[in-house]
Amino acid sequence: MLGELYSGAHEDWLAREALVPRDQLEIRASIQSAPLDVLGVLAPRERIHIIGEIKRKSPSKGALAEITDPVELARAYESGGASAISVLTEQRRFEGSLADLEAVAQAVKIPVLRKDFLDSEYQVIEARAYGADWVLLIMAGLVDSRVVSLLELAKSLGMQVLAEAHSAEEVDRAAACGADIIGVNARDLSTFELDKDLFGSLVARIPDGVIRVAESAVANSQDVTRYREQGADAVLVGEALVTGSNPGERVKEFVDA
Repeated sequence: MLGELYSGAHEDWLAREALVPRDQLEIRASIQSAPLDVLGVLAPRERIHIIGEIKRKSPSKGALAEITDPVELARAYESGGASAISVLTEQRRFEGSLADLEAVAQAVKIPVLRKDFLDSEYQVIEARAYGADWVLLIMAGLVDSRVVSLLELAKSLGMQVLAEAHSAEEVDRAAACGADIIGVNARDLSTFELDKDLFGSLVARIPDGVIRVAESAVANSQDVTRYREQGADAVLVGEALVTGSNPGERVKEFVDA
């Protein structure tokens, strides 16, 4: 599954590059407002940071929410106390888009993450050109040299990177590559199975000073509390927010958990 997702995303960015060459994209990126300080926003504090995700579908669950107005949802997250917004831009399996990213980035005053299957410099520059403040790099899909080069590019553009891991080896690799933010995804992107205990078993491997993000396996405030007790600085939540009737109130509940 992960290979298919990367293959599709790769084909899609090559098609976009044929329409908008890299030099044009770099000009667009250069005129964007400066990225927000993601590290400062997500710095450890008394209450947990919630990263609210805009997510219509997933390969494991299918359709989750229609989300005709991603800006409205993003503003609800922000008003509920979310520290950041994650926007899925993968279009084949998640029905996301760069248009969603751009609209949300222009509408909120908190950092916006581009969440996609990134494997190229073009996609990182593209993220900045559409207003992203940070990008996702998935350790399972990239060799270390690629992670380092894309991380350095992101930082040169003023952005940060969320390095996502799903094993002890991947956490160690992310740390060795110099990631300042490491996420542990409870969902295995090869099988899409969940392991609710994964973050707790790996968090001690994340170096001091690195922001620790727990991803997936959140259904209620008790799950957020569990992650917080295990040492998470931030929790990324998608399905539990997009499927609820009042996402802003749900975010507030999670922040206060």
